[in-house]
Amino acid sequence: MCGITAFFAYRSTAAAPRREELEAITARMIPRGPDAGGTWISPDGRVGLGSRRLAIIDLSPEGTQPMWDSAGELAIVFNGEIYNYAELRASLERGGARFHSHTDTEVLLELYRRDGERMLGLLRGMFAFALWDTRSRRMFVARDPYGIKPLYLADDGGVIRIASEVKALLAGGVVSSAIDPAGAAGFFLNGSVPEPFTIRKDVRAIEAGTSFFIEEERGRVDARRYYSIAEVFARAADKHLVDAGVFVRERIDESVRHHLVSDVPVGIFLSAGIDSSALAQIAAKHTKLHSFTLSFQEHSEAPLAERFSNELGMAHTTRLVSPKEFLDDLPRIFERMDQPTIDGVNTWFISKAVHEAGVKVALSGVGGDELFGGYPSFKNIPRIVHYPRIAHLAARARRHPKAGQIPTHAGTYGRAYFLQRGLFFPDELPHILGEEAAREGIEQLALFDRVDAVLDPDPLTAFGRVATLEAALYMRNQLLRDADWASMAHSVEVRTPLVDAWLLRQLAPVLLGGNGKSVLGSTLPPYLRDRPKTGFFVPMKEWLDLRPDGTTTRMRSWARHVWEAFA
Repeated sequence: MCGITAFFAYRSTAAAPRREELEAITARMIPRGPDAGGTWISPDGRVGLGSRRLAIIDLSPEGTQPMWDSAGELAIVFNGEIYNYAELRASLERGGARFHSHTDTEVLLELYRRDGERMLGLLRGMFAFALWDTRSRRMFVARDPYGIKPLYLADDGGVIRIASEVKALLAGGVVSSAIDPAGAAGFFLNGSVPEPFTIRKDVRAIEAGTSFFIEEERGRVDARRYYSIAEVFARAADKHLVDAGVFVRERIDESVRHHLVSDVPVGIFLSAGIDSSALAQIAAKHTKLHSFTLSFQEHSEAPLAERFSNELGMAHTTRLVSPKEFLDDLPRIFERMDQPTIDGVNTWFISKAVHEAGVKVALSGVGGDELFGGYPSFKNIPRIVHYPRIAHLAARARRHPKAGQIPTHAGTYGRAYFLQRGLFFPDELPHILGEEAAREGIEQLALFDRVDAVLDPDPLTAFGRVATLEAALYMRNQLLRDADWASMAHSVEVRTPLVDAWLLRQLAPVLLGGNGKSVLGSTLPPYLRDRPKTGFFVPMKEWLDLRPDGTTTRMRSWARHVWEAFA
């Protein structure tokens, strides 16, 4: 796991970035990789690579990046883990490839030498990388299918700069910190900034499941989307299977085993929820784990989590978080928060506990609700879409705080999804951002067009549509991004066995039957399986005394509080 950066002065008329800029960007990401670091600049000064390393696989100095292949022709900076790297390495060795390390990073180099961009279809894992090919003088850039690992880009028309963090790009002192109206509007409408926008005008997210080359004089070329969640569900609709049972558990067991590949001990975030508990139960069959749970004076799931952890024979830590600790940490939380978000504080404190225990890697149950339909949105959104044809919903709608908006947003999945997940409405933004910024932001964001584009191709079923929207929007833009910055701030790698492109392809036909969640929890004890669903949250709203007034909920008040740290 790493923080990476790269630049390419692709136009001959552009001034090459200075070494000091590369080093400043890399240094900003030291918490992401405290174990080692390095930079490299080409002899002509037009290409640069930088990395900070959190050593997880092959702890020796051979894993330090930037890394070159054995022929000295390919160089890479890579953030993530390739869980099937051992199988890929064996295949490459049978073809004559030679390795100088035992890292998954070097496997990427040799895989690119053999397969070029087609390599992406062979990778099982989370990744973001930039690879420099001295033979063709091209840079190849790619990000994993779900967008578990972030990657950002600034292109001034002559130089492309890439990094794992928006704030790292700004730390180089060249990229502007000007607020992007579309990013600001996106934050207030959604609670997080939707890709490809960021909160900074000159920085864009490299979108999940995409890759491209950077070529001399031309810049970015051959951009392509190599993975689509919507397409997976569309194909699954043609082979709908109802019998989940053993098949689901076997596939999740396989995913967990892949996510346990590590040369350091692995922990797990353990709430009393079905997702994390099921993962703990499966993982405990294969290795010794250390489980971690947060506890608060206001509420706590710790007793149930402790009981279950003891039953599984795991080492366990319950970390009590007080209001004072939260307030003391708040300045650093905002300093490490890469983009404004209404979430992530929970992962901050659980990752802090993991770091305090000397553990570098932790499994998380994030993705279970998106995969198995655990959110209310799986029922609510289809109802909103068909609102005009459902008379009884009108009576229920009158009691809902968003009732007045339902007729406006009925009819399409994109609008219904926004109604379900939205924080503020567009007509409220002028009061927050000002008339001009709100108008410009809403226009550039084109919110509903972008939400609808997520459903192309059409996943064909109601379940597939909602699952695609939740995974490609809420999970990608908020849960995964927050898990990344909040954990890496404590030098902890979070792994998500339920967010796995290979797993989705295998389970999608079964998931359409709608009973995956019950199958996932079927082997858990009743005191976990039969309890009401609760969220993994920190009572920060109470701690900050964010009382709602007549027009503002507490979560909206927290959003305004976060905004002050970025505006």
